[in-house]
Amino acid sequence: MAKIERFEDLQSWQKARQLTNLIYDLTDHPEFSKDFRLRNQIRDAAGSVMHNIAEGFDAGSNPEFIRILKMARRSASEVQSQLYLAMDRKYINEDDSKRPISSQRKPND
Repeated sequence: MAKIERFEDLQSWQKARQLTNLIYDLTDHPEFSKDFRLRNQIRDAAGSVMHNIAEGFDAGSNPEFIRILKMARRSASEVQSQLYLAMDRKYINEDDSKRPISSQRKPND
């Protein structure tokens, strides 16, 4: 097992980075990109997931890291909820809305 020395080594941060990039791709769709408020909210929430993981890694204590990881998880839930709204508004289709979520799950989840 590789030693984790920096936040970039964390699998959770790597997956959050993938999620953020997927969200940016989805929000570039023409209809979605016109809804500036939702586009910016979901991009901010997705970025918050990866940024909180990075911040937590350098928190200095395990309890603080855990607290910040919980904030990252809440941001991920916010992204998921916003994807439902984007689907309801027909900015993306159901397959698009599941892509970021399913890419974050392990096969045994």
